[in-house]
Amino acid sequence: MGALHGFGATRGVFLTTSAFTPAAVSYTNNVQSRVVLIDGPRLIALMIKYQVGVQVRNTYTAVAVDADFFD
Repeated sequence: MGALHGFGATRGVFLTTSAFTPAAVSYTNNVQSRVVLIDGPRLIALMIKYQVGVQVRNTYTAVAVDADFFD
C-alpha cells in the first residue's frame, strides 16, 4: 500500500501465489484506494479463463439425446 500512496495511485492490484491474511483483506477494505487482491486460486482461474501462460491439452464434448428428434 505504501508504494501506491508513494506514487499517488488511487487503485492497484496485488498478486500472490499463496493467500492473503485476514488482516490484509480487512486493511484493503478500509483504505480509500481501490485495491484488488488476487490470491493463488484466483490467479490460476484467471490464467485458465484468459489462456495466459497455459495451453489447452484436451477438449471434451458432452452430448445429450434430443428426444424431439425421435418423435
